[in-house]
Amino acid sequence: MNALTKTTLLPWAPEVTGDAAPSAPPPPGRPGAFASILLPARLAWRQLRAERARLFSAMAGVMFAAVLVFMQLGFRSALFDSATALLTNMRAELFLMNPLTTASFRPEPLPRVRAHQALALPEVAQAVPVYLAQSTWRNPEDGSRRAIQMIGFDTEAGAMEFNGLDAIAPALRRVDAVGFDDRSRPEFGAVARIFAERGPFDVQVGNRMVQVAGLVSIGPSFGADGNLVMSEVNFRRMVRERAASNTDLVAIRLQPGTDVAAAQQRLRDLLPQDVVVLTHAQLVAHERNYWETATPIGFIFAFGSVMGLIVGMVIVYQILFSDIANHLREYATLKAIGYSNFYLARVVMAAALILAVIGFIPGAALCIWLYDVVAGATFLPLTMTVERATLVFGLIFGMCALAGLLAMRKLRDASPADMF
Repeated sequence: MNALTKTTLLPWAPEVTGDAAPSAPPPPGRPGAFASILLPARLAWRQLRAERARLFSAMAGVMFAAVLVFMQLGFRSALFDSATALLTNMRAELFLMNPLTTASFRPEPLPRVRAHQALALPEVAQAVPVYLAQSTWRNPEDGSRRAIQMIGFDTEAGAMEFNGLDAIAPALRRVDAVGFDDRSRPEFGAVARIFAERGPFDVQVGNRMVQVAGLVSIGPSFGADGNLVMSEVNFRRMVRERAASNTDLVAIRLQPGTDVAAAQQRLRDLLPQDVVVLTHAQLVAHERNYWETATPIGFIFAFGSVMGLIVGMVIVYQILFSDIANHLREYATLKAIGYSNFYLARVVMAAALILAVIGFIPGAALCIWLYDVVAGATFLPLTMTVERATLVFGLIFGMCALAGLLAMRKLRDASPADMF
């Protein structure tokens, strides 16, 4: 039996040569994570690139959505930044305010004696009353009138940090001397140019002639197109109907190293209920909350952003849906040779991501230019930020991904049995 077995074996058989039998080849492994993303993305890009007209239409739709969302969010941010610019420039740790005050441009009166009562605490270094009112400014060039915001305070107390204030603070002690906001809208006249040519000059504010003694930089807001700063005494001269016993806001500066939260609580315990004690951040948030919730402006900008995303999503959905419908046989062929629905879904999602990227980049570049144009025309603080760009890209990607998920329902029609 052994002899018969040996004669039937081929000369190169492993049993004759003594070599080890070759091992079976390993089963094919699954592609790595990078390959599982790259391969569907390559297929999606080639599929999009095959019809350039449709690709450019999708790019235009995504870019339109990106531009609209960028502009709406930019206007919304500029609204809040400009509305809180005055309060942001205050350099006190705590503030006293009437509980009925809703916004800085229309404050409710606050008893001035509360500032003196706050000084009873040893941790309070200064209590600076701040007066806010609006009057009419007569354009020194054409005589037209326009509403302007007046800000009265102790200009040498250090509670305000407007650009240029320190240089003109001594001049503001003069009778009827004011500092003009050089970032005010041009309808107030070329005040900065006139001041550079003549130096201090007279102008009418309300029914009183005052002298522009210098320039500061604050910026307009939705509540005021321009600003004037002045000493507390000059403010009382110009607003005679205001009771001397009242103020609009009290800026409290604490001793260095004081615990702000503890000092805030002590002031709340000390002062009557006709005043609220706010930190700087709470004061700015209070003003921001007014514009965000008590006016329709914040809702309008948010609604515009949502509408832009919806329009962009519809455009991307139509592009992806028609692309799947036109290549339904090809998708069915891929299914027939073993590709899963999950792989085809990754192809569609990769196409959505590609559209988001190639539409977002030109949209962001265009908005950087538009921000400069609009900021120069409106004097609003409209600038591109990394946080906003990241947020908009996330929204655009989510928009394209949702459109891709909706378009993927068409993949269920790609059945090899029905196509062939």
